[in-house]
Amino acid sequence: MWFWFSLIALFCWSGSDLFSKLGCADKSDKYSHYKMVTAVGVVMGLHALYSIFVGGVEVTGSAILRYLPVSALYIVSMAIGYIGLRYIELSISSPICNSSGAIVAVICLITGQTLAVPQYIAVALVCIAVIALGFVEANEDDELRALRQEKSNYKYSKSALAIVLPLIYCLLDALGTFADSIVLETLDEDVANTAYELTFLICGIVAFIYVKFIKKQRYFPKKEVPKYAGAIFETAGQFAYIYALADSEHVAMAAPIISAYCLLSVVWGRIFIKEKLSWKHYLTIAIAIVGIVILGLYDA
Repeated sequence: MWFWFSLIALFCWSGSDLFSKLGCADKSDKYSHYKMVTAVGVVMGLHALYSIFVGGVEVTGSAILRYLPVSALYIVSMAIGYIGLRYIELSISSPICNSSGAIVAVICLITGQTLAVPQYIAVALVCIAVIALGFVEANEDDELRALRQEKSNYKYSKSALAIVLPLIYCLLDALGTFADSIVLETLDEDVANTAYELTFLICGIVAFIYVKFIKKQRYFPKKEVPKYAGAIFETAGQFAYIYALADSEHVAMAAPIISAYCLLSVVWGRIFIKEKLSWKHYLTIAIAIVGIVILGLYDA
């Protein structure tokens, strides 16, 4: 079953990327990221309640507090990622965000851990690709940018935020992953995941109160549909990911399959959002994906 769970995680997380992009790309709605947090919080909260009352997972206030630093890093990174989707193509954002594995590897090196030679190569590939991607974005001619975006559903101009926000997501997600590996040494995975979902639910409620009652913004059901679709895909992908990696004998095969979801995100961006990149973009993205897959291969 590990193979099918891996494919489910691959499709769900790439689907989450696509629908989150559709739900947050409207620059006229400066509160779209708060609304996205609410959507994810609602769906994850429902799954958490299912885990508690049907799955029998026992979550205490102490467990929620123990996992809170990790939850905070993940949730803040996702919120920043949602903001970033207003300023850049999904085809560029997803590979940058998914490069967090390379940052984790760097953190491990700083803390004294050693890596296999292919892992060093992978980290170098990802870092080079991200830097090169930023350079390509910053130096692309405005006329060429407008020309390739002519048939796209969204138009973008040069902006430092376009690269900075996905990079911040990448860094925070990497710190969350590193902290996760430490906390999970003493905390059950199901309990940790449910604690994370409950924390997200609380954040979603706070975000809703802020947008609806403090900022007095309106919610339009048609515009909220992509957000909740993205939230469902995000939660389903997390569920499949846990079960895919639960089969310890096949982690080395499952991890690279799942880590390549950003490749599928690029495909969805090209098909459904009509994103068209230059050959330089695609080259740097390809280099990043090669590094990500290598890191996934050695994730065990």
